[in-house]
Amino acid sequence: MKRAIRIGLILLLFPALLSVAGGWMGASGFLHPEKRALTPDMSRDADVTFGQIGAQREEFDVRAPDGAMLRGWKVRAAAPNGSWVLVFHGVADNRYGVTEHARLLLKGGYSVVMMDSRAHGASGGEMASYGWLERKDTSAVIDELERAEHPKHLYALGISMGAGIALQAAGNDARIEAVAAEAPFANLQEAAYDYAGLQRWPLLGKTFFAPGAWVLIYRGEKMAGFPASEVSPEKAVAKRPFPLLLICDGADVVLPCRHAEMILRAASGPKELWRVPGAMHTGALGTASEEFRRRVIQFFDRQSQKEAGGANREIPMPG
Repeated sequence: MKRAIRIGLILLLFPALLSVAGGWMGASGFLHPEKRALTPDMSRDADVTFGQIGAQREEFDVRAPDGAMLRGWKVRAAAPNGSWVLVFHGVADNRYGVTEHARLLLKGGYSVVMMDSRAHGASGGEMASYGWLERKDTSAVIDELERAEHPKHLYALGISMGAGIALQAAGNDARIEAVAAEAPFANLQEAAYDYAGLQRWPLLGKTFFAPGAWVLIYRGEKMAGFPASEVSPEKAVAKRPFPLLLICDGADVVLPCRHAEMILRAASGPKELWRVPGAMHTGALGTASEEFRRRVIQFFDRQSQKEAGGANREIPMPG
C-alpha cells in the first residue's frame, strides 16, 4: 500500500517537477532569444520590394536611453500622406521579417520606421525585456523621427512580441496615436502558461505545468532585474485610451486568441477585434491578405480623419 502511495505521488508530482526544471533552464533563452542576423541579401531584397512601389529606404540608427545602439530603416512612401507608422517585428526575428507589412503601409501612403528590437538583428542590448526597456527605446526612436521628419501623425503596427511592445509603448508615450496589433501577449505570466503547456495545451500550463511557468518568470525577473508583472500590454491599454485594432489568429497555438481577448476587455479607448479563421501565429496577412490590407489602412485612415477635424495631439506622457 505504501509503495502504491509513493508511486502515485511520484506520478502526480513528476510533471510539476519536470516543468520546474524546464522553467529554470528556459529563463536564459527567454531573455536571450536566438538572433536572426540581418544579411546583405535581406537588405537587397527589401530594396527590390520597396523599389517596386517607388518607396525609398535609408538607414536609421538611434541611441537608446541605456546606451544600446538601435539599428533600423526609415522608408518613405512614394506618395507620402505625412503620417508615419512604427512597425515592430516578432521575437527571434529582425526588421526584414515585417517587410510585407511595411509594403502594404507604404502603398497606402504611410511612411514607415522598421527597427531591430534590442538584442535582435543588428541592434545592441544585452537582453530582450519584451517591453520594459523597449517602450523607452521606442520613445527615443520617436524623438529622432520627430526631429528629422516632423510626422503629421504617428501610429504603430506590431506582430507577436512586437505587438506587445507597440501596445506598451503607446501606453507610455501619447505621441503614438493608434495601434494595430496582431497576436499580442496579454502579459508575461499568461504567455508563460502557454510556454509551459508546450504551446499546445494551455490548460496543462495553468495546472500541472504551472510551477514551470512561475519559475520561468521568477528566475527571469532575478536575472534581468525588471518587474515581470509590469511587462503587460493588458495594463498598458487600460492606462491610456488610444484607438486599438487587435488581430487574432484563429489557429494560433503560440499566443492564442485569449490574449487578444484579455487586452480587448482591458482597453479603455476605442477598440475592435478581428478574428482570422485558420490563421496560424502572425499568419493573418498571408491568410487574408486583401482584408488585412483593407482593415489596417482603413483603421489608420480613420484616425487621421478624426485628427483632421481639429483635435490636438496629446502631450507625451512622462517615463
